[in-house]
Amino acid sequence: MLYSFHPEAHAEFRLAIDYYEEREKTLGHQFAVEVYAAIERTAAHPGMWPFLEKGIRRCLVRRFPYGIVYHHDEGNDELVILAVMHLHREPYYWVHRS
Repeated sequence: MLYSFHPEAHAEFRLAIDYYEEREKTLGHQFAVEVYAAIERTAAHPGMWPFLEKGIRRCLVRRFPYGIVYHHDEGNDELVILAVMHLHREPYYWVHRS
């Protein structure tokens, strides 16, 4: 299944990688690996994760306090990643992206 990042989601993903890399060498890479693993799980089973809003779901990232907020465009069989969201911050800052 194809996936794409909303531009703001991609930017926050890059910022999170940079943040973790500054904290510890290779931690940013480890974070990116876990995010992509969550995207792979989501692509394999897009309907498995709980709804946050109508048509919007969230898959949790392992090892890090993040979730992948996405919409499954069934017509194009594509995941649209709306946010790479830190779980302890504003929970619905991304709603304007949907």
